[in-house]
Amino acid sequence: MDSRRSDATPPYGGGAGGSSSQNDAAMPLAVKILVAGGFGVGKTTFVGAVSEIKPLQTEEVLTEQSVGVDDTSGVDRKTTTTVAMDFGRITIRDGLILYLFGTPGQDRFWFMWDELSHGALGAIILADTRRLADCFPAVDYFENRGLPFIMGVNCFDDGYDYAGDEIREALDLSDDTPVVMCDARSRDSAKSVLTTLVKYLLTVNGEGRRSQRASQYT
Repeated sequence: MDSRRSDATPPYGGGAGGSSSQNDAAMPLAVKILVAGGFGVGKTTFVGAVSEIKPLQTEEVLTEQSVGVDDTSGVDRKTTTTVAMDFGRITIRDGLILYLFGTPGQDRFWFMWDELSHGALGAIILADTRRLADCFPAVDYFENRGLPFIMGVNCFDDGYDYAGDEIREALDLSDDTPVVMCDARSRDSAKSVLTTLVKYLLTVNGEGRRSQRASQYT
């Protein structure tokens, strides 16, 4: 799985005497992950709930200028919106750190998606069961760019009670795309979604390497 090494943790041994291979082995693996989806699906809440550091948020108050531009149907009580990104970090296990980048949801900020997706290994698309169709643009975006993703279904109290297979069929997802029910407010729930994504990325990248090896002999 493509990745980069973080310099957040010093190598074991504490000095320059260790070998480069030992130092590299001691450095944690840092993986960039996107948290995407439509307007008001819970991206900022998800990143904030699971981050082990104080998350960076770029929320601004919705003003009258957004009337007729941002579709707030179904999220009438929402008063703020992300205008650039959310950022957080979580250590899944020793040696594996995920850097989370939450994307803005409105169409007018979609130019940020190209910037944020640079270097990302995968994505979580959050779905709102009250407005499932809002997921289509995000699904199309990642499918067109070949970036692996899973669906995290944020279960609102007043939303519809969909089964995973129903969501997969409604969004025309492949059979191997994981669909995980979650509560974006819960750290444990959000962490479970991230763990599912990491396992999925390992599977996808493992299959890719096997295909590359097989092509060398055909």
